[in-house]
Amino acid sequence: MTAPDPRDVRAVGLQLGRAPRAMTGVAHRCPCTLPDVVETRPRLDDGTPFPTLYYLTCPRLASAIGTLEADGLMREQTARLAEDPELRERYDAAARDYVARRDALEVLENVPAQGGMPVRVKCLHVLVAHSLAVGRGVNPFGDEALDLLPEWWAKGPCVDPDDPDALPGKRTRS
Repeated sequence: MTAPDPRDVRAVGLQLGRAPRAMTGVAHRCPCTLPDVVETRPRLDDGTPFPTLYYLTCPRLASAIGTLEADGLMREQTARLAEDPELRERYDAAARDYVARRDALEVLENVPAQGGMPVRVKCLHVLVAHSLAVGRGVNPFGDEALDLLPEWWAKGPCVDPDDPDALPGKRTRS
């Protein structure tokens, strides 16, 4: 991955309402063309471990995922892990994929995959970000959540990185 484009860094800053930390580049683009998932280094600049390799940035997408979480999807998915050995194996493979990709940047000793992988579903944001970044077929619960989401991009871009008056923390669009 090449160094992040300044326009992408600005867009992510507007999406998050703060400067992005440890961003190495855009891992996925929303159909509106702005970043919606970024890849981050396994450590922040001060050396603090930051194990979330794929960080979801789009506020509309984050909100839609939050609705799925509030509706109990994570609880249902976790329950299915206990009942379905094939699903459990696919989720375990997703966790191994996540850690291997993170380890390719820097190994974090004894730091598991994020999002609850592989034993439970703890954060759909991480699982969806993983699915968007690496493509379908790797993370079964990320893929499942993607299938349940509305078209978060339908209203157009969530922020305008070209607006010189836009300030992080004050989104220019909703």
